Amino acid sequence: MSRPAVLFPLFAELETLEGVGAKTAKHFAQMGVEKPRDLLFTLPHSGVDRRLLPTIRAAQLPAVVTVEVEVGAHVPARRKGAPARVFVRDAETEFQLVFFHARGDFLQKQLPTGQRRIVSGKAEIFDGIAQIVHPDHILRPEEAGELPAFEPVYPLTAGVTQRLIQRAVAAALARLPELADWIDPALKAREGWPGWAAAVRAAHAPSHLADLIPEAPARQRLGYDELFAHQLTLALARASLRRGKGRASHATGRYQRKVLAALPYQPTGAQERAIREIAEDMGSDKRMSRLLQGDVGSGKTLVAFMALLVAVEAGGQGVMMAPTEILARQHLEGLRPLAEDAGVVLEILTGRDKGAERAAKLTALAEGRIQILVGTHAVFQKDVVFHDLRLAIVDEQHRFGVAQRMELGAKGLTADVLVMTATPIPRSLSLAQYGDMDVSVLDEKPPGRKPVKTALVSAGRYDEVVGHLRQAVAEGRQAYWVCPLVEESEVVDLTAAEERFKVLRAALGEGVVGLVHGQMAAADKDAEMADFVAGRTKVLVATTVIEVGVNVPNASIMVIERAEIFGLAQLHQLRGRVGRGSAESTCLLMYQPPLGEGAERRLSILRETEDGFRIAEEDLAMRGAGDLIGTAQSGLPKFRIADLERQAALMAVAQSDARKLLHGDPGLTSSRGQAARVLLWLMEQDRAIRLITVG
Repeated sequence: MSRPAVLFPLFAELETLEGVGAKTAKHFAQMGVEKPRDLLFTLPHSGVDRRLLPTIRAAQLPAVVTVEVEVGAHVPARRKGAPARVFVRDAETEFQLVFFHARGDFLQKQLPTGQRRIVSGKAEIFDGIAQIVHPDHILRPEEAGELPAFEPVYPLTAGVTQRLIQRAVAAALARLPELADWIDPALKAREGWPGWAAAVRAAHAPSHLADLIPEAPARQRLGYDELFAHQLTLALARASLRRGKGRASHATGRYQRKVLAALPYQPTGAQERAIREIAEDMGSDKRMSRLLQGDVGSGKTLVAFMALLVAVEAGGQGVMMAPTEILARQHLEGLRPLAEDAGVVLEILTGRDKGAERAAKLTALAEGRIQILVGTHAVFQKDVVFHDLRLAIVDEQHRFGVAQRMELGAKGLTADVLVMTATPIPRSLSLAQYGDMDVSVLDEKPPGRKPVKTALVSAGRYDEVVGHLRQAVAEGRQAYWVCPLVEESEVVDLTAAEERFKVLRAALGEGVVGLVHGQMAAADKDAEMADFVAGRTKVLVATTVIEVGVNVPNASIMVIERAEIFGLAQLHQLRGRVGRGSAESTCLLMYQPPLGEGAERRLSILRETEDGFRIAEEDLAMRGAGDLIGTAQSGLPKFRIADLERQAALMAVAQSDARKLLHGDPGLTSSRGQAARVLLWLMEQDRAIRLITVG
């Protein structure tokens, strides 16, 4: 399959556009603009009102004004570096045009004395006189029609001016093909959206500010197109994964019943629902591709383990992968008691396993004597062979994008895939990142989890906080003290943590305070954690390495130093380390006054709510999608037009439309399907095109 001929003009070299040479093309490339198509998807971000005014007298200066003037006297520059001035008069008042470094007779040619001209530019008052420095436009009255009443303003880069990009865009628009519509006609009519080519033209020719907002019909339509192409790609990936022959793993309940009987509590409704959804998926002969999304403390571990038991009950094996060794070991700690209740064999495999020990584990795995394996992504190295792998659980932490999920499928593993994330993700982002998957959400807290009291404390009250800790330690309670990420350098963070450790040890006594940070040897880190878990140390000073997965029910105090420099989601994750036992828990957010507006809002939201999904939505509103999860490593696509914060609802519509279209037309052979293929080529979703079923 190759790109349709109708799109060739949009995918030609940029130099084929009138007025764009090789040098200009290089400048454009810095903006990610390499072909006419990229220009069409580079929309203006603001605009300038250039409507003709009779006079500047009534204008609220400084402001951009456009007026017809009669040109008066020229006053040349008095010395090098000083400006040349031209006096002009509109219908009611006189003002000056100011030019620096004007060469030769340039001004006389542009502005001949006694003639009329239209000038447009930013007027301001200087020394009591109105002036325009370097007008943006100088036109003869008969050329007035060339100036748009509302001029679009584009993003720029070095070597690209507004005039240059406007000319290039006009040349690209001249090549705009009329394409058959891929949008469901009912949706298009309901939303009142224009056709594709009309939407592109309208987006580049705004007539007022309202045309520039994401909610404007043309922008909504083009944003939807981008999201629809993305969701089609994900839906095709999902269809290809599910076509990959899955194996039905039927749960017998043999092991699950033992675990449920040993639990000291009843699972929540959300846990039961997720366990049921996963078991149903695994019982079908289609491959499962599901996301398990849960807030801090919502009980993901139990759900994941029950899924692993379905694999074991069906006579197979399960694997749980974590992004780091410390997390893999924490999963092992969490799962071990459950494995003992069930009576199944659980083992860990990481880079630490060497020689005979590793060889023994690999043999046991290949022979099926290890039923559940926990490890890092190293479990997919060539020499790791499973006897009968039925389920792969990936503990996400945002390091495992769509591409890696597709690779997992390409390995020929017929295993079902369950991806877990502990970070609540706003719905629009979750669809952008995991739209190829079915989703189970844990939105209830297990019984017995008490709310955590959150308080803001100024750094000036440090002694008071240490006094509070001393009292808590005397009562047998435990606490975390998280040191700030001073900068993206673990060495500096380490110094801060070590200093705090020394000061607290002096205040609370020898042997009471432990320390963990990212630079420690793994064995030392494990030993420090083990001391804290066993209650031998009472206060654990840490950098953010403890953000995820640590479970110490007796720890009931969390102190976060310089809380104002942490992100919302990170603070929420850290707070989730306490409130796991029966004691009342407290999270103290220590900040350095004065607080900036953003920091104050973040800390206030945290104090008001423990609902991770609400916190995630607020975080998205404050920081934007890219920042929220670090676009580079997130698997989150970069959209040129679609705005994930402001057009969130469109993502859900795009997903259901894409799935519906593919359900009725898996090969995209209908007339609308053919139009959707053109859209995929237009949006450079080449990988998706390779996934379209033939026939």
